Amino acid sequence: MPKRHISPQSFDDILTELGDDPAIPDPHGFRKPATPDAQPKIALAPTPPVSINLKKFGPYVGLGVGVVALSIAIFIGLEVMNMQAGTHIARLEQEMVALKNETQSLQNEILEIEDSLYDSIDELKVSIHSFNKNRVISNQKPKAEPIPFLTELRHWHYLGVSQVGNQQKAFFQNGKETVMLELGSIALGEWKLTSVHREYAIFTHPKASSPLTIKPKKSE
Repeated sequence: MPKRHISPQSFDDILTELGDDPAIPDPHGFRKPATPDAQPKIALAPTPPVSINLKKFGPYVGLGVGVVALSIAIFIGLEVMNMQAGTHIARLEQEMVALKNETQSLQNEILEIEDSLYDSIDELKVSIHSFNKNRVISNQKPKAEPIPFLTELRHWHYLGVSQVGNQQKAFFQNGKETVMLELGSIALGEWKLTSVHREYAIFTHPKASSPLTIKPKKSE
């Protein structure tokens, strides 16, 4: 049973409230007579003083302070992280805008290069077409008209030459008959006998680029 701390004054008050014990003799008459209206008072035990053992609750107080400090640190850390995240997001948005602008610029350059390439291809096609057209035109130059009687004169055979006075006369076989021509005379059309030798005779024409040489028929 726990001990109670009762002061002497409280003990006397309790005895007074309880009254005299009739079993104990009072020869000198020190006891006070009990009045009929007096009711015994019950003395309440004084409330023991509350003593707080700080050593006992110290760990809990420290734990609470630590929890509060940790909560504050977490809150500050989250705020810092939110600020850093916001800054990072803003930087990413700026980089995205810059990348978008750069991509748009590259796309415009590609379109310009593509247009320039198409223009160059068109110019090249025009140049090729013009070249082909000019080549066809150059290849389709009108052929020079054949000189009259050139084919017939080529079939003649030179028979020889004779000197009659101051005149030289050459003899030819035209495939049908023998033809005699004086030097400087006209053979066919505008073909003129301009030179005679023992082995060949030469005819010229105003439109011929080169003279025509007639030689004797080769013996088979």
